[in-house]
Amino acid sequence: MAVILRPEIAALVPYRQGRPAAPDAFKLSSNENPFETHPAVLEAIAGASINRYPDGAAVALRERLAERIGVSIDEVHVGAGSVAILQQLISAAAGAGDEVLYAWRSFEAYPGLVTVAGATSVTVPVLADGRHDLDAMAAAITDRTRAVLVCTPNNPTSTIVTTAEFEEFMARVPETVLVLLDEAYREFVTDPHAVEGLSLLDRYPNLVVLRTFSKAFGLAGLRVGYAAGPAYILDAARSAAIPLSVTEPAQRAALAALDHEGELRDRVDAIVERRTRVRDGLQSAGWDVPEPQGNFVWLAAGDDTPAPPRSWSATGSSRGSSRPTASGCRSARRHLSIRSYGRPRRLSQCSEKGPEHRG
Repeated sequence: MAVILRPEIAALVPYRQGRPAAPDAFKLSSNENPFETHPAVLEAIAGASINRYPDGAAVALRERLAERIGVSIDEVHVGAGSVAILQQLISAAAGAGDEVLYAWRSFEAYPGLVTVAGATSVTVPVLADGRHDLDAMAAAITDRTRAVLVCTPNNPTSTIVTTAEFEEFMARVPETVLVLLDEAYREFVTDPHAVEGLSLLDRYPNLVVLRTFSKAFGLAGLRVGYAAGPAYILDAARSAAIPLSVTEPAQRAALAALDHEGELRDRVDAIVERRTRVRDGLQSAGWDVPEPQGNFVWLAAGDDTPAPPRSWSATGSSRGSSRPTASGCRSARRHLSIRSYGRPRRLSQCSEKGPEHRG
């Protein structure tokens, strides 16, 4: 007889990365930072004692972040990527019979995190332009809602929530409901109207803001992210965390990245400039591209979703396969990370025929 597993876990489709690129191609699906690791980060990692356990409380990094944000150290939590903190907070807030609300499409990991916690996902479709429908999301809150996830810039549509939209939304959310503002791509935002969660922490006692070192700081392979919010909420996340999961190399790398933030921000500026070039090229070719504010752009390919990668593969680009939706169905979309020098031109060549010639 087989071991009895939770049926909802057995039925859950695992998170899958995009298809790996060939050696002579570029992978466009993972939203990674294309620049080489900063030398100071490599030096910091080299000094780590990997035969010893790390500081489980990540005190030095939390102190640095707390000073930077303007909060106490207890109001900062560090995890193995911001997604790990999301898992901790969802598990702390929601269980069997509870609901977690989020837009869809949004970050691919959300459905799995909710299911593993034992809670129920409630999804609200994004608007036609890929933005969150916060009015509909507020209307979907019930007495079973324990947490709401708001992703801005939204992954995969790259669209933002404005400050005005977020403030109107928060005015309708009960203070007993946890709001998780997922800002993994905030450093790439250039829209002056975009919400900036860290500046709103004093106003909303049920708000936690999540950031990561994976994208703008280029530390995706080390898995380190952080959250800021009320201490008692983050204490619950710390209680739900796997002990010692943020390694010493990761903590050292994050501190070194903060020491050299100016140089890393210059790299962000370069990515943003290329993002603009890619957007302009795709729009000129006839693609309907939402205004991108992450380090990626979104292509709504509809029923022809499998076709663009076939075209791109011929010119050395790899997007990867579509991924499961919250209901387990396959999606009809593509998003493209902004890569390094020369690649926007190659991508434009891939898509210059426009959406009417996707194959």
